Formats: sequence, structure tokens, C-alpha cells
Amino acid sequence: MSQQGTKQRVDDEFIVDTEDCEERERAFRERGTARPITVYGNPVLHKECRDVTVFDEELARLVDDMFASQRAAEGVGLAANQIGVDLKVFVYDCMDDEGVRHVGVVCNPVLEELPADRRVLDDSNEGCLSVPTAYAELARPDYAVARGQDLDGEPIAVRGTGYFARCLQHETDHLYGYLYIDRLSKRDRKDVLKQMAEGTARYETVPND
Repeated sequence: MSQQGTKQRVDDEFIVDTEDCEERERAFRERGTARPITVYGNPVLHKECRDVTVFDEELARLVDDMFASQRAAEGVGLAANQIGVDLKVFVYDCMDDEGVRHVGVVCNPVLEELPADRRVLDDSNEGCLSVPTAYAELARPDYAVARGQDLDGEPIAVRGTGYFARCLQHETDHLYGYLYIDRLSKRDRKDVLKQMAEGTARYETVPND
């Protein structure tokens, strides 16, 4: 059985990531070890990550550590390069706007192109563990579909609305070398970096040389 425990599909297409969330997240996290978070300016965050091509115990251990790191930093999503690992995989433990919890893992994610009638923008605040203590409004579609692979290398599709849709887009961006501040205007980006410089992260980070 997949480590994710999400072989079941909705409508024969989308994984079920809303069942047994507490138990699944705890199992990942308790096997893992929290690692410090890389922050804006670290080279690993600013380039496209390598595809996952081997689905083995080493990948499973990485995912365990990612869940432990995500919980330690009180995040709702975490990409591998945020703990310094150059691989296309992210984890999430995120509520949607209806208060439904989603927990899962996606390897090699690709965001599905949305038809025009599904591109309703939400300009809510966004933050990032790799840009600690800083937030800015950023317009993103309020619906997202990420397609990729699970921990067995099997094809999966994950869909989200509202805040969870933002999470799927944010974490996929990370794996292609983009942070949310790269999508801001110059003025807003400058403000976010100022917020980051003036704040103190509440979790362990990797100092930039």
C-alpha cells in the first residue's frame, strides 16, 4: 500500500485526501525528523528542482522529515527545496475554505491549465515559511488541480478550492524555482522583504551565506 494511503479516487480521477487526516499526518511526522527551513536567497529555492525518478525508502524518509518539518514550523504546505533538497515533491496539511482538512504528498506536480470560466481570482494574503514573518496580497485562481505521482510512482490528481487551491499553486511554484514574492509588483516585493528583514522566524532556519 502507498505510504499516502490515498489510492481511493473521487470520480475515478481525484485522490481522497480528506479521510484519516490526523492519523496519516501523525504517522508521517512521528517517523520523521524536523529540519531547518531554507529562506529567500538560498540558491536551492531559485531554480527548478530535479524530477523524482526513484520511488524508494529514501524518498519515503524524506517525506516523513518534510511532514515533521512542516509541523515544527506550523506550516500548511512544504516543498522539498524548503529543507534544502533538490527534488520535485511537496507535502500538505491544509484546510480549504469550507474547513475541510486535506493531507497528502505529490511528486512531480504539474498544475492543470484552467478554462477561462474556472479562473476566478482570489486576492487574499499569502505567506511562506521561506519568507518568514512577511505577508502580501496575491491574486491566484480559487480552484486548482495538481497532477503528479504518489510515493509509489502511481499517477494522481489533487484538486483544491480557496485556501487549499492557493496552497497547491504555492507549493508547485516552489519546485519550479518561484516564490510567491516573485509574482508581486516591485513595490510589494520590496515591502515583503522589509517585513522579513525586520521580523524573527519562530522556527529554525538555514542562514544564507
